[in-house]
Amino acid sequence: MYAVELHGVTKTFGKHTAVDKLDLVVPTGTVFGFIGPNGSGKTTTLRLILRIFYPDSGTVRVLGLDHSDAADDRLGYLPEERGLYKKMRVRDLLRFYAELKDHIQCRADIDMWLRRLELDDWADKTIDTLSKGMAQKVQFISAVIARPQLVILDEPFSGLDPVNMEVLKDAIMELKKNGTTVIFSTHDMDIAERMCDHIFMIFRGKKVLDGTLTSIQAQYGQDTIRIRTPAANGALEGLPGVLRVNDYGRYQELRMEPGADPQAILHQLAGRTAVERFEIAQPSLHDIFVRIAGPDAARPSDPNAPRQESPRA
Repeated sequence: MYAVELHGVTKTFGKHTAVDKLDLVVPTGTVFGFIGPNGSGKTTTLRLILRIFYPDSGTVRVLGLDHSDAADDRLGYLPEERGLYKKMRVRDLLRFYAELKDHIQCRADIDMWLRRLELDDWADKTIDTLSKGMAQKVQFISAVIARPQLVILDEPFSGLDPVNMEVLKDAIMELKKNGTTVIFSTHDMDIAERMCDHIFMIFRGKKVLDGTLTSIQAQYGQDTIRIRTPAANGALEGLPGVLRVNDYGRYQELRMEPGADPQAILHQLAGRTAVERFEIAQPSLHDIFVRIAGPDAARPSDPNAPRQESPRA
């Protein structure tokens, strides 16, 4: 039922607690997003799942086992710190990685992935002749070439242009379609919203979000107003019932105070300027992320601080 289970997991480095009593389950066959600010414990958690690190306390169960090692052939890993053998030819490198995972008859898979990620013409070139985006796609193939049941991708879209992001996105969704469980970390909240069946956020070593996008947004309710006005800056200053204004240039987002009446805000706004757009909405994942981890984030004692979801059983 679950590809990954973490129960009460803690990991420290000296006096620093990177992961603190973490409970987490990753359903099999899903695309599972890891988000969190730098230094929050994301990569440490991924490395605990990979058995690169071992917990100080708690249990980590991966693909039904809690005693395997990092060389489990059923796992594929794309690290955040990219690293390929620069003088190897692309096809030879992919064959090397496939055979490391005991996937000996790999030629057809190599050809398929090179064609799928538009690298056919570079198969016999050395890695050091590739662009950064091409090398990143080769590293992705190296993580999935042995047909793993679980793939862990640390910032897979970092540095890719929109075209290559689309190619890689389609490849990840194809993995899911074929039954592979995909865990990936990202700082791009739009990608997480669009792609992930489940989203997990870690902050200061603790789980602060865990669930579907719908269930996460439901915790906050419809407290966001998206507007567009021709004179936003002056018109929005000191607007009654508005806690915060976020100006995106072409439109603005207003976060309402608890209990505020959006119709009263519209009435006040219409008295100041023309209103070209007015939409009551749930906060985006980007906004929720900033509320939790941004400079104006609520303190844990604040009654308006986001609630931590109970771990799924």
